[in-house]
Amino acid sequence: MRITALAGGIGGARFLRGLLHHLRQVRPDGAGGTTDELTVIVNTGDDIRIHGLNVSPDLDSVMYTLGGGISEERGWGRDGETFTVKDELAAYGMEPTWFGLGDKDTATHLVRSQLLAAGYPLSAVTEALCVRWNPGARLLPMSDDRLETHVVVNDPDRRAIHFQEWWIRHRAQLPAEAFVLVGLDEAQPGPGVLEAITNADVVLLPPSNPVVSIGTILQVPRVRDALRATAAPVVGLSPIVGGAPVRGMADACLTAIGVPTTASAVARHYGPRRTRVPAGGDGGGLLDGWLVDELDADVVAEVEALGIRCVAVPLLMHDVPAAAAMAHAALDLAASVSGDTGGR
Repeated sequence: MRITALAGGIGGARFLRGLLHHLRQVRPDGAGGTTDELTVIVNTGDDIRIHGLNVSPDLDSVMYTLGGGISEERGWGRDGETFTVKDELAAYGMEPTWFGLGDKDTATHLVRSQLLAAGYPLSAVTEALCVRWNPGARLLPMSDDRLETHVVVNDPDRRAIHFQEWWIRHRAQLPAEAFVLVGLDEAQPGPGVLEAITNADVVLLPPSNPVVSIGTILQVPRVRDALRATAAPVVGLSPIVGGAPVRGMADACLTAIGVPTTASAVARHYGPRRTRVPAGGDGGGLLDGWLVDELDADVVAEVEALGIRCVAVPLLMHDVPAAAAMAHAALDLAASVSGDTGGR
């Protein structure tokens, strides 16, 4: 089975680790892997240049998590990390001091920056970095083109700042008016991105931020069209549980685009691929199935009325087995959706 997932950082990475854990249990290849093929299209709108280095936070979070090198406590960066270089830069008064590059993590950014400067595209650089980490999945940047998410903030100056500054320095406390993906006019999908969606047997939208993670990937030209056209069932998992984001500040992002912070509202935001009319018309959206947490079981009928098959299951990733159970439920929902429609 060919599985393609669209993912952001921590939440997406932890779900994918659970997915691989589940697949290794049910379809092992005898060498500690799985007979399934997992491709992950990763958000690069969070990318930023810091101290002359090219930093790809979401790519690294997925790579470190699946490769066993992530800091479990923080959810980002390397385990056993030190911050000597960061402290020394701060002592020199070098800005930005609010972005914490760890010493081990800096090595990754040095390698990436040198390879990019030598002319290699981000997709090739990511493939080279993954040789060390062996994540068990093919990681594809959403684009090889430089894309950066900027936030138009409603402060006295009404200015645009990089997403990382808004998210980390200001903790998303500056009211956001809009999110702008700078560089989008010239951007193209990364190598293999459209094919991974088109040729998949299942497409999953993990519980990543629907605005600045999944939503950013969907802005890349032709990605949304590929999702709507693929023969594979498309199943998403709600990042909202009981009216609040499981992790991070997705509520601030949803508020900025006028979407309520509820599991059903996010499903409506993505929209159904099919309608409930007898002929099964085009719903114009992206989802065939949607998983909500048991706390939100009361919205199942509301989501189903949109034309999206909905099931309530536990969606808190306390540990790897819990994430694996979520992945199992997502694949089961995909199978039931596919069975209902006979594919597309």
